[in-house]
Amino acid sequence: MKKWLAILLTVAMLGTVSPAIAAAPQWEAVELASAGAPASDRDKLEVMVRDGYIYVYTPKAVEVRVMSIVGQLISEKNLPAGVSRLRISARGIYILKAGDVTLRVTV
Repeated sequence: MKKWLAILLTVAMLGTVSPAIAAAPQWEAVELASAGAPASDRDKLEVMVRDGYIYVYTPKAVEVRVMSIVGQLISEKNLPAGVSRLRISARGIYILKAGDVTLRVTV
């Protein structure tokens, strides 16, 4: 009986955890056309918001955290050099920390 109860509790817990994990925003790499600033000007972190995405350009790999304005962690990932984007489903103000840079981002 205890074995079945443990199995049922495990299944119930997995059922409640999976949707939350599936709904978490995911970073994705973005290939952009080479039009834009010359490479010599691209030696610092750049952040842009467009169409519900936060775009981050970084010249080297860096750990990026996105938090809600009240400090709830939305996403945390080590991003490779280049451009990556994160889909944000809710409009609002977010805090983006990348390495030693902290920015306020409005989506």
